[in-house]
Formats: sequence, structure tokens, C-alpha cells
Amino acid sequence: MAAAAGRLLAATVARSGRAGWAGLGRAPAVPLVPRGATVTRSGAILPKPVKTPFGLLRVFSVVIPFLYVGTQISKNFAALLEEHDIFVPEDDDDDD
Repeated sequence: MAAAAGRLLAATVARSGRAGWAGLGRAPAVPLVPRGATVTRSGAILPKPVKTPFGLLRVFSVVIPFLYVGTQISKNFAALLEEHDIFVPEDDDDDD
């Protein structure tokens, strides 16, 4: 049902020559191109999409804070479980 509604909306937008609700009457016509398309209907090759560089600084600026927050949540939850005697690790004697 949702797929049929999506196709109906796409056909309506393509027929009217506009894309989206914000473009009604104000924006110039934008051709509706299906996701993953590499050519237009006439056979012309589309230009390469703009790629945003994703450097190591961006990766580390996301990974490190969330890794730290995750470890803090895990540590606090483990302390809560041990405090309420829900899960208490046993002390193994390795005197063999």
C-alpha cells in the first residue's frame, strides 16, 4: 500500500514538473530522477555526485565521544547490577 502511494506521489510530482511541497509555484522545475539512476530518459549520462570528504578527524570526533559515553553507561549499569546482587562475578581461585 505504501509503495503504491509512493509511486502515485512520484507520478504526480513528475507530471506537474515540480519536486516536493515547498516547490509549488515558486521553484523552477526539477526533474525527478529515481535513486541510483546513472542515465536520464534520453540516455545522457548524469554527472558525478558531489562527494563530501570524510577525514579521519571527523571519524575520531564521532567515535571517541560515543565510545566514552558507552563505557560510562556500561560501567554504571554493571555497578548497579552488582549493588543489587543481580549479577555478582564469582572469584575464581587459580591456585592449581
